Amino acid sequence: MTGTSISHQNQTFLQVIQSYCQLTKPRIIPLLLITTAAAMWLAGDGEVDPLQLLLTLLGGTLAAASAQTLNCIYDKDIDYDMERTRKRPIPSGRVQPQHALLFAIVLAVLSFTLMAGLVNVVSASLALSGIVVYMLVYTHWLKRNSTQNIVIGGSAGAIPALVGWAAVTGELSWTAWLLFAIVFFWTPPHFWALAMMIRDEYAQVDVPMLPVVKGVHNTAEQVFAYTLFVVPLTFTLIYPLGESGWVYGAFAAILGANFIAKAWALRQTPEEKAKARSLFKYSILYMMLLCTGMVIDSLPVTRQTVALVTDTISHLTATLI
Repeated sequence: MTGTSISHQNQTFLQVIQSYCQLTKPRIIPLLLITTAAAMWLAGDGEVDPLQLLLTLLGGTLAAASAQTLNCIYDKDIDYDMERTRKRPIPSGRVQPQHALLFAIVLAVLSFTLMAGLVNVVSASLALSGIVVYMLVYTHWLKRNSTQNIVIGGSAGAIPALVGWAAVTGELSWTAWLLFAIVFFWTPPHFWALAMMIRDEYAQVDVPMLPVVKGVHNTAEQVFAYTLFVVPLTFTLIYPLGESGWVYGAFAAILGANFIAKAWALRQTPEEKAKARSLFKYSILYMMLLCTGMVIDSLPVTRQTVALVTDTISHLTATLI
């Protein structure tokens, strides 16, 4: 393990705040919150209490920030060895590991206390379990030991959907678990595309990401296979569960077709990092817009409009016949 003891740097108060914010990897959190919010709208049939939404998203933000901070502590040796991550707060010496640990614990306690007290214990416990799964299953157990690290460990990234559903209903249903499954099976194409882009860096620090161990051709095949699985899976919200309608279906169809096309293009030329980068960026857009489609479809005004259009078409058809 490479040493990471760099002398503590003098910083202004604003720079200290910025360093601690960087520990939480803030660019990752919004996507987690989008899946949480989408689950809440589905669970609430398009009507969500604004305060409940705010509290749930705040609790989820704190939990995700805690998990990412703990990850930064655990992976400080890797971050130091990789040029891309060497300037992060801990390997650069701007934040000491023991201070980061205290910060992470405070964030986790605040998340659980806030959600348990003002939302419900089920959602609070799920948010806490996300931290545990991310750290123990993915970061500690799998990341440095298995090519399937992101597949199994990806369950941590799918837990926010369960948190959102439980925040509204206080329990988990088949729909909640389907939302979990959609995010779970979307994660490998999303993350492996990134791993294909930076496979040389993972190889440098001996992290057994799939492109490093099995090569880019095998990875591209698996990316395509997972994409072919997850896209049809998204339609089960329409049938057999009946939670969403054709407005969501239009989102799922258009987005899914493009997802498959990009995965196919990567499969054809897996050596091209530009294709991997394109798929990675699109996978983020895909999940964001898919969740947006869920929300729009769930709104009462959308369902009333769809019902009116359907009735009008049925009436016109009956008249013509």
